[in-house]
Amino acid sequence: MAVMSSAVMEVLDTSVVNVSLPHIAGSLSSSVEEATWVLTSYIVANAIILPITGWLANYLGRRRLLMTVVTGFTLSSVLCGLAPNLPALIFFRVLQGITGGGLQPLSQAVLLEEFPGAERGKAMAFWGMGIVAAPILGPTLGGWITDSYSWRWVFYINVPVGILSLTLIYLFIHDPHYIRRGSLRADLWGLGMLALGMGALQIMLDKGQQKDWFGSDLIRVLAAMALVFLAAFVIRELTVEDPIVHFRLLQSRTFATGIALVTVLGFVLYGSLVLLPLFMQTLLGWTAATAGIWSSPRGIGTALCMPLVGYLLGKGWDERRMLAFGFGTAGLAFFGYSHMTLQSGTWDIFWYQITQGVGMAFLFVPLTTLTMGPILQEETGYATRAFFVSL
Repeated sequence: MAVMSSAVMEVLDTSVVNVSLPHIAGSLSSSVEEATWVLTSYIVANAIILPITGWLANYLGRRRLLMTVVTGFTLSSVLCGLAPNLPALIFFRVLQGITGGGLQPLSQAVLLEEFPGAERGKAMAFWGMGIVAAPILGPTLGGWITDSYSWRWVFYINVPVGILSLTLIYLFIHDPHYIRRGSLRADLWGLGMLALGMGALQIMLDKGQQKDWFGSDLIRVLAAMALVFLAAFVIRELTVEDPIVHFRLLQSRTFATGIALVTVLGFVLYGSLVLLPLFMQTLLGWTAATAGIWSSPRGIGTALCMPLVGYLLGKGWDERRMLAFGFGTAGLAFFGYSHMTLQSGTWDIFWYQITQGVGMAFLFVPLTTLTMGPILQEETGYATRAFFVSL
């Protein structure tokens, strides 16, 4: 509960803002396109901080890092709610992304160490129920809060959860014996290359559609920056004595395959989380609360099936077959999404999302247990970081 509360808070905040974008734009006298920087800035900051979470945990200590980022995330959430204009909100969202980016991999690393191999499936099912269901249920909560109160309360709700999480972490989380706190050197050159490369890549992917992709000078410059700095970063991390990212973990075929599948899962999960609520509001003309309600069936399907997945894993079911079923089911849902039009009704959306939610339940937990299986315990922090970078 200590690590799950912090991770769910961060994941929920990633999606709960999506449905509030039109209201944020109107309140701060900006266009919806300009307001999307509220999402972009958060994701860019996440993308920069995620790869170095394992290194930071070893350098500062996992418990200390968890308490620091939960405190920072809670305070930056308050600042986001108090933001007087769009530039200030974007800046505070960057702070929120920097502090929140490490919560998911850190919480997963703690669970993988605390539970023995036979219990990992059940633990990951319980944890995954929150991690996968939170971004799906987020639009429902965000829509209700936005329509009933104000978009600012989307950020204020993090305060009680953050205080609870901080208390639980202080009481129950302890560093494992192999954490070498303060003994690693800071690779500032590598960190700089990573920040520039990941920042350029994320902005390029987020704004490419609006800028006509490579027909834009900005997109071409960002693509060149991403290629040069990320290539230089990989080369440096393979040769430096204390790398902040352990690329050699990819020598394990199981781990490398799992990371590739997680990348696919990220497209499946998060691609629709951003687009579907906007489609409902801007094209179908629904209110934020209505769009949120009809975004929730995915979370219902996931929540109902996660305990079943944990039970089946505990009984020794083949994770590979469960993955095949999950990808197939989620693929059917996206085939349905691709045929939606302005004449699509609520029940069309309902069944597609239920199907996707069931598929997600059969994907996340087996994929986690398979991917982390061959990883040594002292490398768990670096491995979970790679898992969420791909996601």
